[in-house]
Amino acid sequence: MIDTSSKRLRQADIAAHAGVSVSTVSRVLANEPGISEDVRRQILQVASDLGYPIKAPSAARPGTLALIASNGVTGGLSVFYEGIVEGLRSEAAKLGMPFDIRLVREAKATPDNIREHMESVGAEGLFLVGIDPADALCKWLEKSGTPVILVNGTDPQMRFDGVSPSNFSGAYAATQRMLDAGHRRILHLTGSHRHTIRERIRGFEAAVGSVEGGEGRVIRLPFESNSSIEAHAATLAALTEDGGFSAAFCMNDFIAVGVLEAIAEIGRRVPEDFAVVGFDDLPCAEMANPRLATMRVDRVALGREAIGMMHFRLQHRDAPARHVSHAVTPVTGGTLDERQHP
Repeated sequence: MIDTSSKRLRQADIAAHAGVSVSTVSRVLANEPGISEDVRRQILQVASDLGYPIKAPSAARPGTLALIASNGVTGGLSVFYEGIVEGLRSEAAKLGMPFDIRLVREAKATPDNIREHMESVGAEGLFLVGIDPADALCKWLEKSGTPVILVNGTDPQMRFDGVSPSNFSGAYAATQRMLDAGHRRILHLTGSHRHTIRERIRGFEAAVGSVEGGEGRVIRLPFESNSSIEAHAATLAALTEDGGFSAAFCMNDFIAVGVLEAIAEIGRRVPEDFAVVGFDDLPCAEMANPRLATMRVDRVALGREAIGMMHFRLQHRDAPARHVSHAVTPVTGGTLDERQHP
């Protein structure tokens, strides 16, 4: 008999005892298709033996579908969304919520395509993950009364529920860290059309505008290829044009890595001559040299929150829309000297 009384059981424990991946365990517990019955039975038996709480999906319980924006360049799942998927799957399993997931290009998020996706899995509720619905889709969602949660998204008109990091306050705090370190001329490298990213721009501009002598320049990247490479080129161009900038706040950590490479190439020292702060706290932030100062987004928590919001929405379909913002937290690193400055 396995003794698990001294710790909280995790899906990783089930995976270790069953000899499968954590992803496979998550999919089985979320009752997703595509897993052989033998593997499914084995995992459920191990979970039962370990005493992991499993709520079997009810036939009467509405099914849900998550459509996740694919990476525009690779067509795959971006690193940022992996944590959100983990949170969605684990919380859906705990609630016994039938749950399926699909990758989709944002341009393909049309009413007809989404209706087809939902019908194919018998879903009533829809998660749009990293997708800002276009006008035609918004009209269809409203007319059809489809329960929808925008995950890592927000609807400025508050027609739909949403959950996201606190992008404005997170960007404000990131910029304030550089201002507190004595920097007054700061670049902001960004490049997305999304509402959430516009809020980061607003936070940056508000922080720079809050101090005397503050000056910010927003550099928008095309995002046509690798964002780190684009950031590298844009940083070199900006500092060639005006070398007086001494810091950069980046929309995400991938961009920050490109900025770091550019700064090293022109011979400036980090953080003495130039400071860099990222956003998201992705694995590349820890692997950067030096370790990147950034803002941490709890992506698993966003996924869990979204499932809870859908659970409420399915039961209260006429309730006013809600938006939930999760605070982001600073992560120290060698790219910013945060000791007290006069």
